[in-house]
Amino acid sequence: MRICLLMLGKTRRPELRTVIEDYVKRLSHHAPTEILEVRNAAAALKKLDADRAAATVLLDAEGKHLGSSAFAKWLGAHRDRGLRELIFLCGDAEGFPEELRQRAREKVSLSAMTFSHELARVMLAEQLYRAFAILSGSPYPK
Repeated sequence: MRICLLMLGKTRRPELRTVIEDYVKRLSHHAPTEILEVRNAAAALKKLDADRAAATVLLDAEGKHLGSSAFAKWLGAHRDRGLRELIFLCGDAEGFPEELRQRAREKVSLSAMTFSHELARVMLAEQLYRAFAILSGSPYPK
């Protein structure tokens, strides 16, 4: 299963970009992973239109609240069903336009708390890595 982190706008803070890239590099040992930063919703929709077979997950405060183990189980279930690609939509400071909200099959919340969009990206990358570590029995999540 491939993973795509489809991000509206750029991660501007270099220290956060470095952390995201580190987790994506680690994650790539478990699943091919790419970061795709797009300028706006139209560009994001173009990517989604090009890959209709992928499952799209929107990061949203109103989404499913999953702990790390439950998130790993959820991710593993998608992988085990033979899903080809999982696209995580990460918003910018303005959130998401309605047309992107409508395209998402699922919504997942990273926390009941509110975080900056750049910090949420770091948290997503870490939780994806943690989920695969849990699924593989790695000592990382302990």
